Amino acid sequence: MQVTLNEIEQLNSRLEKHFATKSLVQLSLTRSLVSFQANKTRPVYRWYKYKEAFSAALVEFLFQKYEVTRGKILDPFAGSGTALFAASALGIDADGIELLLIGQQIIATKKLLDEGLTAQDLATLRRWATEPVWRNGAGAVSLPELRITKSAYPEATRQAIEKFLGACQKENNRIQVVLRFALLCVLETISYTRKDGQYLRWDYRSGRRQGKKRFDKGEIQNFERAIAEKLDEILEDLQPTTTQASFLPTATA
Repeated sequence: MQVTLNEIEQLNSRLEKHFATKSLVQLSLTRSLVSFQANKTRPVYRWYKYKEAFSAALVEFLFQKYEVTRGKILDPFAGSGTALFAASALGIDADGIELLLIGQQIIATKKLLDEGLTAQDLATLRRWATEPVWRNGAGAVSLPELRITKSAYPEATRQAIEKFLGACQKENNRIQVVLRFALLCVLETISYTRKDGQYLRWDYRSGRRQGKKRFDKGEIQNFERAIAEKLDEILEDLQPTTTQASFLPTATA
């Protein structure tokens, strides 16, 4: 049976009336607070641009409002782990479930960065941030491509990525995880593509056939600059301060 838009609007209206006494409009929950926008400039949470995420500030707001100070939370759709890490930073145990591999990798890498790096590891990452150590490397790893992502990068960028991946293999496993994560964080900024909702849009410079309206995503960053800036950002956020608590709570004996 086909349902018209008018019927849908009537059903929505009835639903709103039914829950009118139970619904509460919280004016302080603005778009900039609730969405990922609030994470864009926030240390640690800003590393990967996970557009579908909500903000750490929202999690903190809810815990404060409802006076949650102990116990354990379960996030069955953990995404990039925002709720898990925000709760942990407040001293609350957190468990999460995430099926997407990209979310799993973001969460695992953030945990490693907070509790698993040595002083030598940090020094190695600083070297990668200041020197393009992969540029003259002998080995390169072929970049896997799907049909939908074929030719997503300028040729010089694709070659740089493959050399970067090859040079990564000479480092220890911890460094490899961080370097691959940094690469994951910058892929969109160095490619011809941009993800808008469920759609992948292609910049007109890609050479792919365009729709009626030409799409220009703006600056397509140089690989070396993009990866160096991301590693700098990560290292900056890992620096201890007197005001920022540990990303994850430290276990006590």
